[in-house]
Amino acid sequence: MSTPTPSAPASPTAVVLSRQRWTRLMPVVFVTYSFAYLERSNFSVAVAGSMAEDLRITGSVSALLGSLFFLGYFAFQIPGAVYAERRSVKQLIVWCLVLWGLLATAQGLIADVRVLMAVRFLLGVSEAAVLPAMVIHITHWFTKQERGRANTWLILGNPVTVLWLTVVSGYLVEWIGWQGMFIAQGIPALLWAVVFHRFIDDRPRDAAWLSESERKDLEEALDAEQQQLPSSDGYLAALRSRNVILLSLQYFLWSVGVYGFVFWLPSIVSAGSHEGIGMTGVISATPYAFACAAMLVNSRASDRAGNRSRFVWPWLLLAAAAFYGSYLLGDAFWLSFPLLCLAAAAMYAPYGPYFATIPEFLPQSVSGAAIALINSFGALGAFAGSYLVGMLNDVTGSTAASFLTMAGCLVAAASLMWAVRTPGIVDGAVALAESG
Repeated sequence: MSTPTPSAPASPTAVVLSRQRWTRLMPVVFVTYSFAYLERSNFSVAVAGSMAEDLRITGSVSALLGSLFFLGYFAFQIPGAVYAERRSVKQLIVWCLVLWGLLATAQGLIADVRVLMAVRFLLGVSEAAVLPAMVIHITHWFTKQERGRANTWLILGNPVTVLWLTVVSGYLVEWIGWQGMFIAQGIPALLWAVVFHRFIDDRPRDAAWLSESERKDLEEALDAEQQQLPSSDGYLAALRSRNVILLSLQYFLWSVGVYGFVFWLPSIVSAGSHEGIGMTGVISATPYAFACAAMLVNSRASDRAGNRSRFVWPWLLLAAAAFYGSYLLGDAFWLSFPLLCLAAAAMYAPYGPYFATIPEFLPQSVSGAAIALINSFGALGAFAGSYLVGMLNDVTGSTAASFLTMAGCLVAAASLMWAVRTPGIVDGAVALAESG
């Protein structure tokens, strides 16, 4: 995988800085989030395999097991983000890697469904701070003209992981069973904790691999951006701001669509295509290839245009239209599958611009907590989406109701984005954070 380079640097020093930051930090960030996403997503492949039969669990219980992760994920978002901003992103993520590696591996060693429920909840707790901490880390290292792309390379770990996960995990289930799959995919996170500790520094001033002048130039550029933002009245005022409330509700609805799709696509493909679990994984991976391409194109366009909102809501409407088309096609799987590919691309494309929005209207001291609150509502949406889609498919015996539900949520998410007041980044306009 190649790493991106920022466009139109202002000086030779900036060129060197840009190359070093992008090539040293972003591959580690990308792989770390990939591991986190792997541990939350491989459960869906296990269920589509033989896990449900082996543990004698119904579709509704499977949905509950999948969604319990997000209750734990929801509960520890803000505390983790506050620790990351005030203390250390590096220390936090290293311990998270160790904990979720152990818990992810434990999933392959447990046969009691009640114990597995507890492990799924704790796995969510151990991963809760990862995304907000990583977004905070990006604000410590990249200017606002770069953050759309930097956030995309972070969150690209999501669809890229699902892409290879659905292929590899399907065949792992065939070869060594679902228990072996969990163990084989949990252990690498423990090893990666060492890599993260070795290559990641909290801030430019901590980086021995930068020269003194490079550290100074980067810190000054980032500090100058912070001075353009309004002063903060504290965490409570930031969390009550109009934009944060709207983005929290919007991300909840968006996540219903995304995670309803992610968690149940392998089962939908298995039922519709009548293929084995190995080929089901290959087919299920296809939509994520389109998602990766859409994310890269959209984030670069957003950084260049100096706008975030109009690179978010049109994609969500397109995803809603794709799900509605799948609903109209009913059980004609191979006719609806191209629409599912379109839905995946459209749901994932806005992530980079979206997460670049928050630090552009709130100062760094409180933006981490705001990101955590928004992401925690996303976790609730993920819980609702994964549980609701599984339940609807189980109760109705069809995907029609779940496709219609995801379409409606994405329309509502796109509509809410219209109400968010965000600044442009090219002309340096600054939006005031409005307290409730």
